[in-house]
Amino acid sequence: MRSSEASTRRNWMRQTSAAALAAGDVQAREQAQRPNIVLIISDQFRWDCIGAAGLNPMNLTPHLDHMAREGTFFRNAFTNQPVCAPARATIFTGLYPSTHRVWKNGPRLPHDFPTLATLLRQAGYSANYIGKWHLAPNGDEPGATNGAVAPADRGGFLDLWEAANLLELTSHPYEGDIWDGDGRPIHFSGQYRADFLTERARRFLHSARPPFLLVLSYLEVHHQNDSDQFVPPREYAGRFKNPFVPQDLRPLPGSWPSQLADYFACVAKVDETVGAVRDLLREAGFEQNTLVAFTSDHGCHFKTRNTEYKRSPHESSIHIPLIVNGPGFNQGIEVEQLVSHIDLLPTLLEVAGAKAPDSLPGRSLVPLAKGLRQEGREEVFFEMSEFVTGRGLRTPQYTYAVAAPKTSGWKPVPRADAYQEYLAYDLYADPFQHVNLAGRAPYQGVLRELRDKLRNRMESVGEHAALGDCLFPYS
Repeated sequence: MRSSEASTRRNWMRQTSAAALAAGDVQAREQAQRPNIVLIISDQFRWDCIGAAGLNPMNLTPHLDHMAREGTFFRNAFTNQPVCAPARATIFTGLYPSTHRVWKNGPRLPHDFPTLATLLRQAGYSANYIGKWHLAPNGDEPGATNGAVAPADRGGFLDLWEAANLLELTSHPYEGDIWDGDGRPIHFSGQYRADFLTERARRFLHSARPPFLLVLSYLEVHHQNDSDQFVPPREYAGRFKNPFVPQDLRPLPGSWPSQLADYFACVAKVDETVGAVRDLLREAGFEQNTLVAFTSDHGCHFKTRNTEYKRSPHESSIHIPLIVNGPGFNQGIEVEQLVSHIDLLPTLLEVAGAKAPDSLPGRSLVPLAKGLRQEGREEVFFEMSEFVTGRGLRTPQYTYAVAAPKTSGWKPVPRADAYQEYLAYDLYADPFQHVNLAGRAPYQGVLRELRDKLRNRMESVGEHAALGDCLFPYS
């Protein structure tokens, strides 16, 4: 090779290498500029406990209230199924329970759907999980586990993993276990469970490399299953004696007279942990480029609407908190339009610059955070399982639900061939849902319209069933 040709080749190689390095630097900068995402999930947290909602005067949530004032507070956010596992599967897949097939507590999250974790990992994020999972098989399902979760059943969270499938069964408030990515137990004792999980988050954040997704899933404020009690940390015990009683509970028998004070104490502790996590982000230098979202899987009606705590179409079960703070959401606004869990995945993907699958039923909340209105947010579709097999709609004015009749030997099923009118409430006249309008002659026109809307929504998700007249009384 002549010297001039050799010189030209060396120059070309240097230029190519420099261009490649520059492209690599640009890509690295773009990756570093993508916002980190921290999703905090509380279990069984009533939305009206948020002070910013204006319905509870007890100042339980100063940190969440501050987050709502500087970020975006979605006043009308709903779960698409008020049960732990189905709700969580919807958060992570963006699909309705009848589609992702986790229709009750027990079945594993199927491996054939993309998840928030798998999609963000494809976009260059790490996917990290701490706390309660509840999406590996449990109960009578094959391969059931309460504790360690196999990698294939982690929904794509393949980086940091410190979790228990059923934290409520592997721990008490001051003692228990979660499991790491290799299936080794991480034991805690003497420290309150929520503080322990927050400490694990601190360990992660002090060594985390952006961009990252961190899901921090607390068991609180869920009751302790084996004692059927809400157990606050010792420093909060007795703090809320003679508490304010939400108006939906007041006239109804249930467990609230003995449980509400401790429940509120657990709420206050969850709020404290949210403040602690935000402080940790600040200490680690991530505050300016991290989106923080707080929500819950469902609410709590304290055995006033059925024999347990949720699994009903009432506001106390389906209305959830949703506050988002960070890049694109620090608008200091409240959004009145109806949103639900199916909207979280497309929202977080848009924030990360990743494309959501076209088949998702939900839509990004980013336009709403900019103060824009979106057409088609006049209703939220939800499903019910275990206590009933049912379907329902929440509109700005009405809650409307149908359920499959319970015959002799009834067992819950994913979906039914026929449903009958179950419950209907006019939220303008009866915001605390004490007067069931199902079957009442003066409301037949409105109920027929709601039934038609519900039928259309059911058909849109592939469910074709007969919807009959009122089933009253329900049995």
